[in-house]
Amino acid sequence: MITKQAILSITDLSLSFAHDGTEKRALMNVSFELFPQEILGIVGESGSGKSVTALSIMQLLSPQAKIDGGSIVFNDNGRQINLINADEDDLCSIRGNDISMVFQEPMSSLNPSQTCGKQVREAVLIHNKVGQSEAEDRVKTLFEKVELSDVDRIYTSYPHQLSGGQLQRVMIAMALINHPKIIIADEPTTALDVTVQQSILRLLKNISEEYKSSIIFISHDLGVIKQICDRVVVMQEGEVKEVDTVEHIFKHASHPYTQGLIACRPPFDKRMVRLPMVSDFLQRNDALPYIEGLTQHNEEFINHLEYIEKNARPLLQISGVSKSFVKRRNFFGKAIEHFKAVDDVSLQVRQGEIVGLVGESGCGKSTLGRVILRLIEADSGSIHFEGQDVRAMDRETLRKLRKDFQIIFQDPYSSLNPRMKIGDAILEPMDIHHLYNNKNERKERVVELLELVGLDADHMVRYPHQFSGGQRQRICIARTLSLQPKFIVCDESVSALDVSVQAQVLNLLLDLKDKFKLSYLFISHDIGVIKFFCDNVLVMKDGSIVERGNAEDIFHRPKHAYTQKLIEAVPK
Repeated sequence: MITKQAILSITDLSLSFAHDGTEKRALMNVSFELFPQEILGIVGESGSGKSVTALSIMQLLSPQAKIDGGSIVFNDNGRQINLINADEDDLCSIRGNDISMVFQEPMSSLNPSQTCGKQVREAVLIHNKVGQSEAEDRVKTLFEKVELSDVDRIYTSYPHQLSGGQLQRVMIAMALINHPKIIIADEPTTALDVTVQQSILRLLKNISEEYKSSIIFISHDLGVIKQICDRVVVMQEGEVKEVDTVEHIFKHASHPYTQGLIACRPPFDKRMVRLPMVSDFLQRNDALPYIEGLTQHNEEFINHLEYIEKNARPLLQISGVSKSFVKRRNFFGKAIEHFKAVDDVSLQVRQGEIVGLVGESGCGKSTLGRVILRLIEADSGSIHFEGQDVRAMDRETLRKLRKDFQIIFQDPYSSLNPRMKIGDAILEPMDIHHLYNNKNERKERVVELLELVGLDADHMVRYPHQFSGGQRQRICIARTLSLQPKFIVCDESVSALDVSVQAQVLNLLLDLKDKFKLSYLFISHDIGVIKFFCDNVLVMKDGSIVERGNAEDIFHRPKHAYTQKLIEAVPK
């Protein structure tokens, strides 16, 4: 229940960062309030100032940051503390005790050299005068409360031994361990499966009710915000554009930017030929007629499917493919237990077709994609590309074929060499495969590709860290296209992007498909994106295909219980 007395008040907060002798303004007169037991959403694209605002509250800003004005007042039982001017002793007492934070990426937030239990126990010992044994009991009790199973194993496990969902629950337990008054959750569900995401959202909501905590929930996805929040703060380029209740925001959003964020998420009640983008709303007085024109009627979709089936030749055919990994070895190193990641999978992709592969993390999607490209070897089954037996090819024949099938990975930053300029990264595959007559022609092609994916020619001399996540993904797409492939595996290639950037990249991939007659195997855990983007869909669980059909049938008439569970978990 929201009361009139705010527990946290941010007033006219302005902040800048020093960069190359100049100052770049990151926040401009940001103002909003958080009330007791309220879940307040902060939404916006990357660079909008969401996380910087959260770090300002915690006073965890980098040395380059400078607060230019404003106040952040924490109401501690009637005692008003301006966190900007608070001394270090007060801040140390408040952080993790009264105000705690769940960071976006648990793997980079947790210490890889310490067990998860020890790291959470440390938070108990810092703020409470208790012994090691009592602290351990508190941690295990809280692990149970955040719905972690086998708490003894989790307590002694290192971060790399747990799944993304388990790690996020460990982070939530760490934030909760001292019963804080305010929890800041910074993108806690980004890139998680929809089912895991739903359970995390439910957990946070239950925690708010049980502990009577207030939550600031930061996200780029208004669909997620709608599921959990009471009110919403919409931010763009360091400014607050709109503050209102969730219900009013979704029914009567007043700012074009908010309207664009809502619209660029793939809809559930209709099929689109393209996704609207935020820019469509910012550049038009009335974007609704334009959006209506993007709707595809069901008859058009069925005709499209029938045309592919009758006229498009099979490009990729796999049959009975299986792949196992060693799960356990004995003392002498001999494998005594195996884990079957892909189990007797068959599928076909025709020229110009987009086949979606959807399922939770660990179901075998990415393994199958790598097996198809022979990045890892299958145990059994056949893989044919344009009638050629891929599994039977020697190394040289496979190397020559690789330019025809490519992959776009989930994380563009880790798939780009941080010490290589992006122009060289795009040029390198063309050098290896001796495309075009000379280096000058290849450089000209690099410029064409950068412009094709919406970047500028002068970006050639920049390094990966100088680009946003969406721009880096465009660079990876340009590099993939440099070899003029016929078939591309997109492995969770938009899952970690803002919904607005995601819409841009999906539209770009559709344009490129039409321009170059490409075929895609599109791997994702997001069934909403799969529904918009794909022609036919395969649902994968525990290494096997449990359901297959066209995108509309799978989404609106699912037959398998697992498919139904995935669809029910999608934020609507």
